[in-house]
This record gives sequence, C-alpha cells and structure tokens, in this order.
Amino acid sequence: QVQLVESGGGLVQAGDSLRLSCAASGSIVEMFAMGWYRQAPGKQRELVATITEGGNPEYADSVKGRFTISRDNAKNTVYLQMNSLKPEDTGVYYCNADAYSGSVPTLGNYWGKGTLVTVSS
Repeated sequence: QVQLVESGGGLVQAGDSLRLSCAASGSIVEMFAMGWYRQAPGKQRELVATITEGGNPEYADSVKGRFTISRDNAKNTVYLQMNSLKPEDTGVYYCNADAYSGSVPTLGNYWGKGTLVTVSS
C-alpha cells in the first residue's frame, strides 16, 4: 500500500503564489506517473498537471504558464508550484500516483486526502 499526504494549501489573494507538496510513503517499489487534480465546490474533479517518472510534465490549459509540476524521485515527492493564482483556482487539490508496492509488487493507483486552496479576489 502507498499513502499520499499533501501539504501547502491555504488562503491567499489573487496574484499570490503557493507551493503544494505530496509525499508518498509505504511499501513502495517504484513510483510511476504522479499528478495533481482539483475539485472546486459543486464541480467535478479535474486534472491540473501530471508528470512521468522521467520528469515529463503535462498541464491543463487553464494552468499552463502559471503552474509548474516537479518531482523528487529520491523522496517520492511531487510538487506543484502555483503562481499568479486566480479565484477560479480555488478548490481541494488532490495528489494522485501510480506505483508498484507491496512484498509481491502490485500496480495500484492511489489518492491523497487533499489540501484546500482558497484564492480570494
């Protein structure tokens, strides 16, 4: 099993920056793609950014040029640097990862519990 724990959320003003972190722990054999999703009040969860094990990122159009995803494979941690935040970026941000884990390695997809980001206008 793999546990994902997010941190770094908070209340900021429009135009400010935040950096989210997500640390993976457990009986990890190998981490594959990691990513960030968000869910605004009353809306469905949506993809924000993903990054492959090799470090290739992809972004939702709404955050391109403002957000940067990165990872530290030695620490099994993924980051999301969010700049020029807008009120529409408000939501709960969830970490997601694919990983082999366990004494008999099994591929699984895991979610964190989320961290709240609130951007005031």
